[in-house]
Amino acid sequence: MGDLLARDAIRLGERAGSREEAIRRCGEVLVEIGAVAPSYVDAMLEREQSISTYIGEGVAIPHGTLNSKETVVRDALAVVSFPDGVDWGGEDVRVCVAIAAAGDGHVDILAALAEILMEPDDAARLRAAASADEVLDLLVLEKS
Repeated sequence: MGDLLARDAIRLGERAGSREEAIRRCGEVLVEIGAVAPSYVDAMLEREQSISTYIGEGVAIPHGTLNSKETVVRDALAVVSFPDGVDWGGEDVRVCVAIAAAGDGHVDILAALAEILMEPDDAARLRAAASADEVLDLLVLEKS
């Protein structure tokens, strides 16, 4: 995941009053780092309307629809934390790992995230991360 997650794509301590706001913030980060066109954010919201991107342990993985792949400039991840939590259809989300993938690269990303989330201590470390280095250490160095 090291080539997909850059330090400038990690935003900690964000706030969102709703799932929609959280997804918009995640999408904005992907736009800011040059990974997607602005229209990708709408595709992320559309995806969420069809199926929840909550995957457990306080983590959601917002991403676009299949039809939005042409708006992906490059495959990338963004990690956005919401320490106060966001109501995600009845689940409490503290971390979003937003995915931009033009191909099938997101499948490997999902597998790596699932591995982390199967370890309650690693999932807790991800939720509690207070610096970009902690996030990078957990998602890139330990799992590479």
